[in-house]
Amino acid sequence: MAGCPRAGGPLINACASATAVEPGDEAAARRFFESYFVPYALASSETGDTGIVTGYYEPIIRGSRTRSEINRFPIYGVPDDLLVVDLAAVAPETRSVRLRGRLDGRRVVPYYSRAEIDARGETLRAPVLGWGADPVELFFLQVQGSGQLELETGDRVRLAYADQNGHPYRSLGRYLVERGELALEQASMQGIKAWATANQQKLPEALNANPSYVFFRESADPRGPSGALGVPLVPEYSLAVDRRYVPLGTPVYLATSYPLSETPLERLMAAHDTGGAIRGIVRADFFWGTGPEAGVSAGRMRQQGRLWLLWPRGESLPRAD
Repeated sequence: MAGCPRAGGPLINACASATAVEPGDEAAARRFFESYFVPYALASSETGDTGIVTGYYEPIIRGSRTRSEINRFPIYGVPDDLLVVDLAAVAPETRSVRLRGRLDGRRVVPYYSRAEIDARGETLRAPVLGWGADPVELFFLQVQGSGQLELETGDRVRLAYADQNGHPYRSLGRYLVERGELALEQASMQGIKAWATANQQKLPEALNANPSYVFFRESADPRGPSGALGVPLVPEYSLAVDRRYVPLGTPVYLATSYPLSETPLERLMAAHDTGGAIRGIVRADFFWGTGPEAGVSAGRMRQQGRLWLLWPRGESLPRAD
């Protein structure tokens, strides 16, 4: 129950009781969950009780604090002119929607797309946190939502998700498959990086097919990257979910398989995070950890899976936003 410090509502009582369970006492943990929670299978009217489980991780990319001939691609913080529009006070049905935009005179218009941000260069009103050498690595840093920048000195700067430009996420792998650049089975992170190396002239257009753009902030938390719940992610035990259907902080039982395998991967997880591509009731992103080895597993993972929401006994089930 790592998310208990941020959990609220129906989870409060269960979290209070969780403090009595000694770490490592599996029998006591089992009794706790069986006593306080009821499992509910998640199912969609469109896909049934089975959905896609992908993987993500915290990448480590090389770069510098200042621009150089090698490190010339900026890592942006939140732009000064990025507006966040929250309409919940006047339209409660939009409480899960926050619009991003900018002022154009007296009008609020959509914020710049990825292509427009790259084209603006130094005129973009955003702080630069660092510089990277590879636009593809920076693209996947944004897809993962957090990472570390390794400087020439060997020191590392942890970069945490800060905000997004408000444009929808579009899959680069799907774009390449639809245009015949890659076969479906090649559209892993590793396959996309190999394609990018061999197709530098086509790369800008392909990257810009995803108009979504993520902005970062520096984090000094030594425990690791934090998810949308605001607590550090636990490698191989944290899930990113669609918070419209699965409240953050909730225990979730996952039944899937290891990447490129039929070997079962079944365990109790926690909904600690969200993601731009994580949309749907039976949809999850499995956090593998930090660094290249975790990246291999994350990049290869696209498995079928089932999810069970563990909800406190006696509490009304959450309503979808």
